[in-house]
Amino acid sequence: MTVFDDLVGQEAASAQLGRAVAGAADLLAGGRGAGMTHAWLFTGPPGSGREEAARAFAAALQCRDGGCGHCDSCHQVLTGTHPDVLYVRPSGLSFGVAATRDLVLRAGSKPSGGNFRIVLFEDADRATEAASNALLKAVEEPSPRTVWLLCTPTPDDLLITIRSRCRLVTLATPGTRQIVDALVQRDGVDRAAAEAAARAAAGRVDRARQLATDPEARRRREEVLSIPAGLDGLGSCVTAAARLFEIAEEESKALTTSLNEKEKDELKAAFGEGSTGKGVAKAVRGAAGALKDLDERQKRRATRIKRDSYDRALLDLAAFYRDVLTLQLGAAVERSTAERSGDLERIARSGTPESTLRRIDAIMACRERIAANVHPQIAMEAMTSALLAG
Repeated sequence: MTVFDDLVGQEAASAQLGRAVAGAADLLAGGRGAGMTHAWLFTGPPGSGREEAARAFAAALQCRDGGCGHCDSCHQVLTGTHPDVLYVRPSGLSFGVAATRDLVLRAGSKPSGGNFRIVLFEDADRATEAASNALLKAVEEPSPRTVWLLCTPTPDDLLITIRSRCRLVTLATPGTRQIVDALVQRDGVDRAAAEAAARAAAGRVDRARQLATDPEARRRREEVLSIPAGLDGLGSCVTAAARLFEIAEEESKALTTSLNEKEKDELKAAFGEGSTGKGVAKAVRGAAGALKDLDERQKRRATRIKRDSYDRALLDLAAFYRDVLTLQLGAAVERSTAERSGDLERIARSGTPESTLRRIDAIMACRERIAANVHPQIAMEAMTSALLAG
């Protein structure tokens, strides 16, 4: 059992990272460290487990046994508390140059007790151009014991000057059967429910786990998938866009509320709220500034979570029309929205492959408009009108 065993459907990447861990051990022992380098780029489609793979690699690099998964070091890395692993995830839609320079400064210090000083940078593609240039300097001239782990959907999401200095780790899309086994064995999900969730998630492990364990997530998805069948006039297009917007807002609110409350409680506890004794009152007053900073970070994160929620709903719609297209073309493939078979067949009969492709293009255009800061509901109204027109 190693930390890589939890990576679903990533045998090739796990083998590559295992060789690098062996190289790191050789490097620490005074050898050449073949297979190990100071900068890594983890890429793969959404839900493939980029961050999980990077975290497992970080744990293996810090572990004396190469990633046993049971020692204190592995536990600290996997839970995000290891003092020599810097965890970076942009709280907003972008990551600025000031934050990057601060990160580079912290990354350059010597490890306090671990084998390496590791920076695990999730969503590194959110770095601004200026931030990317600051990051390039650190990747070009790293400290002797610093390792950078960058995560992006594709290699092209980073400056070519950065990615050319990184060792590439490409994550594959897990198969449905692999996701089902993971949900059953690790999360205790009933096999029938796991199969339905894995099929609906279309290769996204995190999405499959959410659909298998959260009834509200399943309900929201069902509402999104019911939209195409209800488009019968301009009024229904406006109504559908409004409801699609509300569904995404509901999801983002549910996610941000639970995260925000937990973080505020942890911060207050760290400053001694609820404790007694000398100096506690002063410490609690000092928490006001920290709480203000936390509020600002949470607001930026809420914006990002909203954007992700809109995108998730739109991708569910795109999956529906993709399944319509497979029916029109007679393709014998697994359909992620098979539970809507009646709607799929009716819409497939009423249109052509060309009209279905236009509808998928309209959904993709809506995603681009939202990314360009068009108001989501306005962008969705234009999209639902295009879905009706075909």
